[in-house]
Amino acid sequence: MLDISLKQVQALSFGFLLVLTGGSWLIMSWFFAQSVLVGGAIAIVSFYFGHKDFTSFLKTFEPSPEEKEKEKKSFGKSRYVIKFWLRLAFIGVVLLLFIKSGQANVFGLLLGLSTVVFAIILTTLNVAGHYFLSRRR
Repeated sequence: MLDISLKQVQALSFGFLLVLTGGSWLIMSWFFAQSVLVGGAIAIVSFYFGHKDFTSFLKTFEPSPEEKEKEKKSFGKSRYVIKFWLRLAFIGVVLLLFIKSGQANVFGLLLGLSTVVFAIILTTLNVAGHYFLSRRR
């Protein structure tokens, strides 16, 4: 079984965020680097809470001795979907406020928001490489 931990992806995300922020500061400007930092922080926090919510949602499907299993599952699904959309709306409002106020560069925010994506892609390539190099099928 593959062992990919959330902590591994988060550590890689923080690493990418530090490299991208530092590189942006050296190559572009401190204003651009701050935008990268804000976007990356938003993405990492959102990824953490999304994982936490998804884990609690999956726990609603574990067998329980109670007879209200269907009620528990439907409530868990509804709560997960509502929390997902509220988190997405909150992120949208925060990004809108940063952009409208002129306190962030749009391209810097996008670069920062991509840190978790970079970490997931690198982790996936690492796991796939280990899988194919060990010749498992």
